[in-house]
Amino acid sequence: MSRVGKHPVAVPAGVEVAVAGRRVTAKGKLGLLSFEATDDVVLSLEDKKVVVKPTSNTKRARTMWGTARARIQNMVIGVSEGYSRELEINGVGYRAALAGKNLNLQLGFSHEVNYPIPQGITIKCEKPTSILISGADKQTVGQVAAEIRSYRPPEPYKGKGVKYVEETIVRKEGKKK
Repeated sequence: MSRVGKHPVAVPAGVEVAVAGRRVTAKGKLGLLSFEATDDVVLSLEDKKVVVKPTSNTKRARTMWGTARARIQNMVIGVSEGYSRELEINGVGYRAALAGKNLNLQLGFSHEVNYPIPQGITIKCEKPTSILISGADKQTVGQVAAEIRSYRPPEPYKGKGVKYVEETIVRKEGKKK
């Protein structure tokens, strides 16, 4: 039995949620998000709460029960508060800057890396060594952060590269003479 799926998703003030069959749409100050559930769950809106129930007692129905509830919760939080990820760049000459609809990264390659910013995502570079990624969709924010980090992941000897702010790099000892 899903311990996540049992709890209904509370809809805060300022967020409109509509349930039409298997499709849920959430509209708030940060935009509009929608999610389509599988046939294994039944969705309903009861007094400002979205209730998710499985259609049967199969393993797939129970897993989709928790997954659907978590996705709806992420949508509701996303359109009301939003999500953000912060990246930090370490290394001599490594920096980031915004150039129109692209993020321009200099990461020690012979060329600059231009990352096109997806729709619905805002990127800010207050300092040349920090990148703040924010948006309403939790999955897209995390995916953009992971793609930017993948251009030059942090290496364990000098710690150079792009890392999450909360990430700690386990350092290794260098060669001995």
